[in-house]
Amino acid sequence: MKKIYKYKKVLSNPSRWEVVLKEIRTLVDMALTSPLQDDSIHQAPLEIVSKLLSENSILTTQDHESIIVAIAPLLENNHPPPDLCEFFCKHCRERPRSMVVIEVFTPVVQRILKHNMDFGKCPRLRLFTQEYILALNELNAGMEVVKKFIHSMHGPTGQCPHPRVLPNLVAVCLAAIYSCYEEFINSRDNSPSLKEIRNGCQQQCDRKPNLPLRLLHTSPDLVSQEATLTESRLKSVIVTSNEIHVEVERNNTTNQKMTANVSNDSEPNLIDCLMVSPTCSTMSIELSAQADRILGCYVEILKMLSDYDDWRPALASLLQPIPFPKEALAHEKFTKELKYVIQRFAEDPRQEVHSCLLSVRAGKDGWFQLYSPGGVACDDDGELFASMVHILMGSCYKTKKFLLSLAENKLGPCMLLALRGNQTMVEILCLMLEYNIIDNNDTQLQIISTLESTDVGKRMYEQLCDRQRELKELQRKGGPTRLTLPSKSTDADLARLLSSGSFGNLENLSLAFTNVTSACAEHLIKLPSLKQLNLWSTQFGDAGLRLLSEHLTMLQVLNLCETPVTDAGLLALSSMKSLCSLNMNSTKLSADTYEDLKAKLPNLKEVDVRYTEAW
Repeated sequence: MKKIYKYKKVLSNPSRWEVVLKEIRTLVDMALTSPLQDDSIHQAPLEIVSKLLSENSILTTQDHESIIVAIAPLLENNHPPPDLCEFFCKHCRERPRSMVVIEVFTPVVQRILKHNMDFGKCPRLRLFTQEYILALNELNAGMEVVKKFIHSMHGPTGQCPHPRVLPNLVAVCLAAIYSCYEEFINSRDNSPSLKEIRNGCQQQCDRKPNLPLRLLHTSPDLVSQEATLTESRLKSVIVTSNEIHVEVERNNTTNQKMTANVSNDSEPNLIDCLMVSPTCSTMSIELSAQADRILGCYVEILKMLSDYDDWRPALASLLQPIPFPKEALAHEKFTKELKYVIQRFAEDPRQEVHSCLLSVRAGKDGWFQLYSPGGVACDDDGELFASMVHILMGSCYKTKKFLLSLAENKLGPCMLLALRGNQTMVEILCLMLEYNIIDNNDTQLQIISTLESTDVGKRMYEQLCDRQRELKELQRKGGPTRLTLPSKSTDADLARLLSSGSFGNLENLSLAFTNVTSACAEHLIKLPSLKQLNLWSTQFGDAGLRLLSEHLTMLQVLNLCETPVTDAGLLALSSMKSLCSLNMNSTKLSADTYEDLKAKLPNLKEVDVRYTEAW
């Protein structure tokens, strides 16, 4: 201790740095050769050097590297103290390509990842590890160097011999990703508010109408359809930085009752996990160049971690209570990159892995909801959703409760994917019919038509009919009177569905929020009983209107809200004398055309012309 005190006094008043460096080397040699088995013998020199560096900020880069090399032997078996970590962080940021980073810092970081038990007690160790990995990423080979480092931490066998490495790496990744969004989190102006998350689509497309976009006092059937569509698009989402909470406002008393009966402390079941599904678009978040590099690096590390079979169960468990801030989940780039990790969970046959896709408890949101159609992170037409349902179906979830939850929340995506030939979704629809999940006859008939539109669906439905004769009786009664196509359906989807059976009884058709165009008019004119048609927010244009006006003379209710129609197509509606309700909200309708239509349509009683020239 006397020697330690002597060196401490000598180094507290440095004169020439060559002398100081020599004294540091002597101090390190003394600590390494001491016969005493005391951690303080090794830690004390590090504390002395740490204080020396913090009090002398004018050292050259060469001085820095010389000191780091001098104390390197002590770092092989000791964590660096906080001030020294800060010094190392600075060196990693300023000289990421320095050989000191590779030769000296690598074993130090390896030791931290293998032995650290709690970054909460020593956050600067975590920060140093984070800066070290970023420095590796700055090397010529970039992420390949990081990948080799991660692989070296896993060990040569299929089972990682170091149980602390994975949770420590995940902790570093989560902290780094959080730092990317800190500016948005701390800024009231930039951080997405609850209202913005709830109505995320409005900021992107700057929609003008604030009032409900529906027919004024129109028929109850069409209003109920539009209300359902509006509700599905504008479900409210409440998010915290640790996990996502979803609050769904429902009018359905059955759903309210089911939600009320769930205890916060109970284990989640599949129906509770599927009950909540947010529908909001991602926010427009622009990160700085540095934050963008950090995000790319650490999301890539999470992807690397998910590739190791033995790490995947623990990784899925660590990410099950969603640990990312709402700003990250509202960022399209982040959720798109993280999708790879979720896919790896969905592909894993082990229940302990894929069950982590569900929420940690009832009432909380999980990855299943976020990446399902309508979820904030969904960027496809349901392919990942189908994979998740497939793996869950193959586990222990093939129950009536599972099917009920899908029917209540995800029937549209299930039908659309089945219409496109997805075998899992075909099986789901067949089971819904077999278990009598669907009470509404029109919906049952639509499911039957969907199944019969593909070869695999037709085969499975025929097998089902052999078991249940009453389905054949239902089909003999004719097609449905009402039909609603799922969002994102295309002209081809509609054609495939309408060609699968008889729709001579169809009176009410909703194509709202689908991707149909004027090309679908060729199929619509083959529906002789059609009285109500909803084309809200589609790409249906003038050419389609002209074709409809020539054939669908019995049409009574038409919704063209937010379609690209113009006066050229709207004028053709004057031949549809049965029209009694017409919605032209947010179209290119002119005042003259509006007056002309009013004069030529004697039965027209309800009209919506808001946000047009005629308003």
